[in-house]
Amino acid sequence: MSQTSSLVIQTAFLGDAVLTTPLIAELAKNGPVDVVVTPAAAAVLANNPAIRTLIPYDKNGADRGFGGFIRLAGRLRTGKYDAAYLAQQSVRSGALALASGAGKRSGFAAAAGKLFYNRRVPYRGDVHHAQRLLDLAGAPAPEVLRPRLYPGISERAAVDRLLALNEPASEAPLVALAPGSMWSTKRWPYFQDVARELGHDAQIVVIGSPDDQALAKEVARAGGTSAINAAGQLSLLGSAELIRRCAVIVTNDSSPQHLAAAMGTATVTVFGPTVPRFGFGPLSKNSATVGLESLECRPCDSHGPQKCPLGHWRCMLELAPAQVVKCVRDILSRS
Repeated sequence: MSQTSSLVIQTAFLGDAVLTTPLIAELAKNGPVDVVVTPAAAAVLANNPAIRTLIPYDKNGADRGFGGFIRLAGRLRTGKYDAAYLAQQSVRSGALALASGAGKRSGFAAAAGKLFYNRRVPYRGDVHHAQRLLDLAGAPAPEVLRPRLYPGISERAAVDRLLALNEPASEAPLVALAPGSMWSTKRWPYFQDVARELGHDAQIVVIGSPDDQALAKEVARAGGTSAINAAGQLSLLGSAELIRRCAVIVTNDSSPQHLAAAMGTATVTVFGPTVPRFGFGPLSKNSATVGLESLECRPCDSHGPQKCPLGHWRCMLELAPAQVVKCVRDILSRS
């Protein structure tokens, strides 16, 4: 059977890129796959054996504007792709797919860029987003739906060094806390309380970007003298490797839960303005989600607004730390 060369365009958020890896793996069964991603996503998708070439597209920086689009389109045309898959639904991504010269262009029927597709796939609201992306390839639901990331030798060594410098005094399990999010209304304010409570019987590891360092410092301080503040100390793949070594991670509805899914780590995800039924919940075994189910104004946004539309932010302020702590301890008891 002849091979099919495929182009995947995914320039959305980091978590979306992680959730695209099952689609990439499926396409790679039939031929080479190149992937257009943001520079941050290129870093986290490195080492993936299903990807022939990662093509960074800095659409908000060095490649912004019409000039950057034309340069990338020229590069894509040299790939002579048989098919393009629009994991990102914008008009710009659709235009890139058309400009690439790919004969088949698959995307979601309701997407903004649908006019550029010649194969439109229904966007199912009743499945996880990783499965929706697999739908673009016409792939059936797998027995186990799980994204994959591939930390390398350097990432494993970086985590080894971090843990060696913060060796715990006991065999306490590692519990990761990820208090940050680019969406302010998604940042649950009680991570310090969770760290304080769990620090008695677990070693707390706080994970985040360099922008999260101040918040992470406060959370780590609450977790006791053995707590580790890893925010800003590891690459994205390094953070994924650290998450892999944890028994459980507590996170907002943000990219760390998708890193955890890719590494098979149980997750407790705090949902405030968003809800799991949007299709972005955790995928690892033994995971749990928490949220104020009875609050009538939830969900208020597909991503999470920067400010509460009603001004009260009850979805987060009224979500008690005890509920999250109980979920973590339930998971630890089954580990």
